[in-house]
Amino acid sequence: MIRVFSPSLLASVLAVALIALLLGFSYKQSQSQSRLWTNEELAMYNGTDDGLPILLGILGSVFDVTKGRSHYGPGGGYSHFAGRDASRAFVSGNFTGDGLTDSLRGLSSVEMKSVVDWRNFYFRSYKPVGKLVGRYYDESGNPTNSLKGVEAKAARGAQLLEKQKNEDAKLPNCNSKWSQQEGGEVWCDEGYPRLVQRPFEMALTGKTSMRCACFKEEELSRAGLEVYKGCDYLSKVCPV
Repeated sequence: MIRVFSPSLLASVLAVALIALLLGFSYKQSQSQSRLWTNEELAMYNGTDDGLPILLGILGSVFDVTKGRSHYGPGGGYSHFAGRDASRAFVSGNFTGDGLTDSLRGLSSVEMKSVVDWRNFYFRSYKPVGKLVGRYYDESGNPTNSLKGVEAKAARGAQLLEKQKNEDAKLPNCNSKWSQQEGGEVWCDEGYPRLVQRPFEMALTGKTSMRCACFKEEELSRAGLEVYKGCDYLSKVCPV
């Protein structure tokens, strides 16, 4: 027996199916990267409720880290990141009080690059589930000037690190060893050990630092070279 549906009944069935499809699409959209979160909402997903996923934010991007519950759940080594955006703690190592903040104020370009690298790690390793409205995304989900500033400074840090690497490669590093009984020493297979300032360190970290490099005898008059304390001018081995 063939059942024939009236046009009105068929239209009703199609309408119900369309509504169900739209509701399903709407639900999926709410779980996608386009969802906007508030700090209060994110705080609910801190791993203390087994019925909810565990979420964390970094630079305003929100990720589902439930598959790492042993790390991000209560008692886990990374539980302090759950339910919040604690971007600064990824480089500061301060996991208490004011250290659990999304502010990167005062950090160097290298430190900001490190936070951006961490965010990239989460994009590769975990599911992104939206954006956190606040410092890094506005109420429409658009990047704020704060996020653009962080990314620009991180990019600058990456460029400076590459320049530092290329500059370091021009001068051979000293050999070195250290033991608790004998202390440490540096030496050169060819040339003489000298301390030399790393040219981009101030721009990278806001501090100056020096490294040990080997120089030929005719290069020892070069400005900026420092003889190790207690080391003879033409010694190839120096205590440190």
